[in-house]
Formats: sequence, C-alpha cells, structure tokens
Amino acid sequence: MSGPSSAPRGERAPAPGVTWNTELVPLGEVVVDCDGDESPFGWTELPKPNRETRRAMQRAARRKK
Repeated sequence: MSGPSSAPRGERAPAPGVTWNTELVPLGEVVVDCDGDESPFGWTELPKPNRETRRAMQRAARRKK
C-alpha cells in the first residue's frame, strides 16, 4: 500500500476538444412591450403552484392564525 506523495503534482492537460473559449457579446438593451395584465414571458396567467409550494402556503396560513 502506498501513501500520498509528498511531492505535489502539476495539473493534468485536458483531453483535446474539452476546453473552448467563450466570448460574451453585449447585444444592447432589450425592451419588452406588454400590456398591464400581460406577463413579459408571454403567460396569460400564472402557472399553478406545485404541491410543495401549496403545502408551504398552507403552513404559513396556519401559523398566521
């Protein structure tokens, strides 16, 4: 059985094609024009909360009593 080496190892070179360069390009300001009751995401109504969220809202309502 061999223990950990006291000499630190250098970083391993990554496999070819694994790394790439990313350049963020600003596209300017995006203005979303929507009516008062329209969501900027295109929803006409909010999605229904899932079971976990409904249960959390019920617990919060019970605590307020």
